[in-house]
Amino acid sequence: MRAWVVERPGPIASGPLRLIERETPVPGPGEVLVQVEACGVCRTDLHLAEGDLEPRRPRTTPGHQVVGRIAGGGRRVGVAWLRSTCGRCRYCRRGMENLCPDSTYTGWDADGGYAEYVVAREDYVYPLPDDRPAEWLAPLLCAGIIGYRALARCDLPPDGRLGIYGFGASAHLTAQAAIARGAALHVVTRSEQARRLALELGAASANEHRPPEPLDAAILFAPVGTLVPPALEALDRGGTLAVAGIHLTDVPPLDYERHLFQERTLRSVTANTRADGRAYLELALAHPPRVSAVPYAFEEADRALADLAADRVNGAAVLTLT
Repeated sequence: MRAWVVERPGPIASGPLRLIERETPVPGPGEVLVQVEACGVCRTDLHLAEGDLEPRRPRTTPGHQVVGRIAGGGRRVGVAWLRSTCGRCRYCRRGMENLCPDSTYTGWDADGGYAEYVVAREDYVYPLPDDRPAEWLAPLLCAGIIGYRALARCDLPPDGRLGIYGFGASAHLTAQAAIARGAALHVVTRSEQARRLALELGAASANEHRPPEPLDAAILFAPVGTLVPPALEALDRGGTLAVAGIHLTDVPPLDYERHLFQERTLRSVTANTRADGRAYLELALAHPPRVSAVPYAFEEADRALADLAADRVNGAAVLTLT
């Protein structure tokens, strides 16, 4: 089969990805072989390619927003970021499997969906409907699910004021879920295209600098640590900032009175549980969001990541194989 691998992590302009031929993987006990229809392109894939996330194995195939069919004409499934957990530790027993010390991840610990086939644990795949386009479904499997968890982590009150910093694949899905709950949404992003999309989706404001009013809650999607202090400062009393990414550049020193006093809270978001995934997919299928999918041919995976790095993707990039 054909697969993309991270040959040598480095700046995306240096060409860290390589398209190769390799043996089709063979599933083990409890696993399924999935023939890939489409795979979403995530900023985590970019972090892996550029070395911000240290590779856990050589020549890993990225990709963890996989739509496909179990090989041999089987059912349609989604393969997402969380690949496995131990099921025994205190976190798994508490329903917090996203914090399992032995958790593994698709496209990091095991080969992912930038390939014609991928192997996944059968108890970690999600059933998907046959009547939805693969390009629409793929971004739901990480961008949607992690945004859903971030929205829960930021403690947005009913009809509250939510700030979103950075407006890419996950943010544009999260925005719609928040607006559907009655939130007043304020988006801060440097991309003019993304600001236009935010306003089209119903944001109350979209600008490059700061929200026009104090916020009850905020989510930082941009992997930029220097945004943490101003995002905290923009919170009203009792507000919460949730940092949604797996990687963040260094955060500058915080001033207690300006950034944290009056019970403002700073939280991280770490992966997701399968319960998060099931809940979000049920919601998205019942109330379909507008998915701004930008398709790329499978052979253009390196260009898709380069466009993502340069903020040229207005929505969610998706590799298509069918």
